[in-house]
Amino acid sequence: MSIAKGPSPHASPFERPLPREAPRPRETVATLEASRIREVANAGMGLPDVIPFWFGEPDAVTPAFIREAAKAALDAGDTFYHHNLGIAPLRDALSAYLGHAHRPVDRDRIVVTSSGVNALMLAAQAILSPGDRVAAVVPLWPNVTEIPRILGAEVARVPLSLSADRHWTLDLDRLLDAVGTDARAVIVNSPNNPTGWTMPREAMAALLDHCRRHGIWIVSDEAYERLVFDGSFQAPSMLDLAEPEDRLIVANTFSKAWQMTGWRLGWLVVPPSLTADLAKLVEFNTSCAPGFVQQAAVAALRDGEPVVRSFVTALGGRRDALLAGLSRIDRVSAGIPDGAMYAFLRIDGERDSLALAKSLVREARIGLAPGIAFGPEGEGFLRWCFARPIPELDEAVGRLDAYLRRA
Repeated sequence: MSIAKGPSPHASPFERPLPREAPRPRETVATLEASRIREVANAGMGLPDVIPFWFGEPDAVTPAFIREAAKAALDAGDTFYHHNLGIAPLRDALSAYLGHAHRPVDRDRIVVTSSGVNALMLAAQAILSPGDRVAAVVPLWPNVTEIPRILGAEVARVPLSLSADRHWTLDLDRLLDAVGTDARAVIVNSPNNPTGWTMPREAMAALLDHCRRHGIWIVSDEAYERLVFDGSFQAPSMLDLAEPEDRLIVANTFSKAWQMTGWRLGWLVVPPSLTADLAKLVEFNTSCAPGFVQQAAVAALRDGEPVVRSFVTALGGRRDALLAGLSRIDRVSAGIPDGAMYAFLRIDGERDSLALAKSLVREARIGLAPGIAFGPEGEGFLRWCFARPIPELDEAVGRLDAYLRRA
C-alpha cells in the first residue's frame, strides 16, 4: 500500500501548493483609504511647470538658527536615547511658552512626541477602546478621523456650514447633540484644516462645560493656533479655559508656525494623572523623539517669535491676494479662512473633486487637494494652500481662470 506524501521541504517553489489567498491585515486596516491628496500629488510630481499647492506646509526652509541648533547638537554627539516624555530643556521651554500664551502649564503635563500626528495617535490610544463613539467637527484632515477608526471607534461627523458672508460656522447645538451624554470623546481642530474655521472662545466654553458634566474627553488639535489673521497671532485655545484635571488633551506641532514640517516633532498637554501612561505609550510607539531635533525645538521656542510673526503676517497677505484673485473668476466661490493656511473653494457645476484636481494638474499645471480627501462633506470643494509667494498665487489664479474658460 502506498502512502501519499506532501511536498518535500526541498522541493522547488514551483512544486509547492500556493496559498489560497494572499495574507491580509485586519479588515479595519484593509478598508482604510489611501490619501487622495497624495494621489493627486503623485499624479503631478514630475510634470513640468506644476505649481504645487496640495500639501499643507510653508514654502520656506526651516530658519537657519533652528537648523544650526540641530547641527550643534549632532556635533556634540546627541545621537542617543532620551527620556520618553522629552528632554527637560524642551519641556521647560514648552511650559514657559504655554504659560505665556495661555495659562500656567506644569512641565509634568507635557509630552514631547515624534510629530503632531503621532501626538494625535498617542492621545487616541490613551483614551479610546473598540466600540467607543467619537464626535468630530468636519470636514477634517483625514488622519484625525481615521485614527479612531484604526482603534475600533465609531466617528460621528458634525459638519461646518458656509454662511452668506462666506465665513465657516459651526452649529454648536448640533455638535452637543452628537456628543450627547455617552460619547467617549469629541475632536475639534481649530483653526481647521481645510476650511480655516476657528472656534470662538464662547463655543469652547460651552463644549467644555458639557463635557465636564458628562465625563467626556476633548481632544483639541491646535496645530494651527498661531496662524490667525486678526492681528492676535494666537487663536483661542482650550488651554485658556480648562483646569489641569479636566478631561482635555491638547495636541500641537512645530511643523507649521516654526516651518519645521520635515522635522516631525510635536507635543501633548494632558492631565497630570495621564502623564505616566503616556510615557508608556511613547515607549511602545517610538521610545522617544530624537534629541538633536528636540534641541532645535528649544531654539525655535527661545528665538523664534519674530519668525512666527513675520510668517503669519506674510501668510495673511497671501491669503488676501488669493481670495481677491479668486473673487474675479465667475464660477469660483471660496470661504474666508480666519486661520490656518488654506482656502476651501468650490467651482460651480463641479461635483467630482478628485477628477477635477487631477484634470487641473494635467491641463492647468495647478496642484490642489481634492475636497473629498477631507470627508464626504468636502466633496465638490478644492483645498488651496496659500503658503507660497504671491507671484505664484497670481500665476495659478490666471491658469485656473483660463482652464475654466476653456471648459
